[in-house]
Amino acid sequence: MDKLQHKSTKEQLKSLREDKSFYNKKILKGSLLATLIAATPFLFYLYEYVPDEKIWDTFLFTYNSNYYENAKTGMWVLTMKFIPLLLSLIWFFTCRHWWYHALLIPIIMFSFQTLSALNDDVIFIDELHIIWLLPFMAIVIPSIYLIRAKMFNKINDHDKTMEELEEEFMIKPKTFWGKVSQYF
Repeated sequence: MDKLQHKSTKEQLKSLREDKSFYNKKILKGSLLATLIAATPFLFYLYEYVPDEKIWDTFLFTYNSNYYENAKTGMWVLTMKFIPLLLSLIWFFTCRHWWYHALLIPIIMFSFQTLSALNDDVIFIDELHIIWLLPFMAIVIPSIYLIRAKMFNKINDHDKTMEELEEEFMIKPKTFWGKVSQYF
């Protein structure tokens, strides 16, 4: 009897340690994510430390601002495009609602804008991006509508709450890369 109790106590302690380490990892990831979100205003104003010169030479890279004529202006435009992209990506990968696929549209839009800001040869940065977005919107918007229609059919057929249906339709990969690979 003592051996059986000792074995079950050992298993309980092991389970408790695993739960505690899982909880600690979850707290650490959440803290890093919250710090990154809280730091976005500081990330945005990093362009203030870029010199007012056409060529910005650092030990990592050399940035030649052809179109903007000023490296500081080029970095300002880049941060104006990158920070919303970063926040949209965080929202997409942490969202637990059934409609989170709709976030792909602003993510793609901010991605195009960021790439355009990096491309110094572009004359009109924010023009004609809607044309590039149309194929993605043609896939994402009907998909979201179909999921919504399926949910409301199930509501009418069964006595489930909206939260229960969201849980049913929610895809829950275990890892960050699992969530990323689910879309590509």
